[in-house]
Amino acid sequence: MVKYLLFKYLRFDKSQPFITLSAILAFLGVSVGLMVLIIAMAIMNGFDKEFERKLFTMNYPITIISYMKGSIDDSDVIRLKEQFKELKFSPYISTQAIVKHGNKLEGSLLFGVNFDYEKQINSVVKEALINTTPSGFEILLGKGIADDFALSLNEKVTMLFMQLSAGGLVSMPTMKRFNYVANFSSGLIAYDKAYSYTDVNALAKILGYESGRYDGIHIYSDNPKSDIVKLNQNLSPGQRAIGWWEQNGNFFSALELEKRALFIVLMLIILVASLNIISSLLMTVMNRRQEIALLLALGASKSEIKKSFFTQGVVIGGSGIIFGLILGLFGVWLLGSFDIVNLPADVYGSSKLPMELALSDLAMILIGAIVIVLLSSYYPAKKASNVDILTTLRNE
Repeated sequence: MVKYLLFKYLRFDKSQPFITLSAILAFLGVSVGLMVLIIAMAIMNGFDKEFERKLFTMNYPITIISYMKGSIDDSDVIRLKEQFKELKFSPYISTQAIVKHGNKLEGSLLFGVNFDYEKQINSVVKEALINTTPSGFEILLGKGIADDFALSLNEKVTMLFMQLSAGGLVSMPTMKRFNYVANFSSGLIAYDKAYSYTDVNALAKILGYESGRYDGIHIYSDNPKSDIVKLNQNLSPGQRAIGWWEQNGNFFSALELEKRALFIVLMLIILVASLNIISSLLMTVMNRRQEIALLLALGASKSEIKKSFFTQGVVIGGSGIIFGLILGLFGVWLLGSFDIVNLPADVYGSSKLPMELALSDLAMILIGAIVIVLLSSYYPAKKASNVDILTTLRNE
């Protein structure tokens, strides 16, 4: 009975073409809505992951900080290396400074590092120092600063430090000339205009640090969220390990909120398309009231009638979901593989759209679409099963 009615009511009816047209529109609406939602979520995820990778590189997976400047020494580094052989460590000194060249000034966060260690954990620094390794009073600047000053390699720049030194009758900021030997480009202008690197021993001399004293330790880890717990259990008093996700928590919370809002808005497209399923089934019910009443009078149960119309709605919506899934996955592959949408490569690092579809997002999209289709099919099916037999057969 159910199968017979399903094929009967899904066939094109020349006398009622608008019913078939409404069903086709419902099918296409669900398909297009699902496709748009899949592609949009893939784009959002792609940009999220791209920003995450860039922030991950310049912020370091884990950073050990101390509440007092210069309170970390070589013995702490050696102890941690022995306890966590799978991690890579790069101790550093950091200070705020002003870069001066000619009449121009620019603020900078200057890191003093051992470049042999730093190259192992920072791919941006490693790429910038393929042909050279700064030593002594040589400096690695961000491309943003170097471009602003129009610097050429081996030009001199002056660094002004907050450290005061005596100058006649007054105290003056400490100044030191550095030789500019290379620049790095992280892909994020905020870092390219703010970060700079020099040799740790040179910076220690300027700031008056004892040899082997550091402000913190940059750490590379493949599993930072689990390793950070172990590290915090083995640090000396006054030291704490923080992860890159903690340093940029508000940024990623904003991206997550934006993604959820986009998901809800685009899911409304599927909801609107599902209204066509309701209208199509209701028109079928109203047009076939006499047949339904006759079937009920001949012994068909209400559950069979309800099931047949419910199945019809599920077939229309379900086929739309399957077709939309195919279109969406094809769209993700197409946009991610070819330069259909061109992006400025100097800003995003690639001219292709960064497409990355998470399985959890895909599952949420499919579950949401299936729930909407099921709910849209239920009401017309229930309406069909409640046809008044006597009234319908008497009047129609």
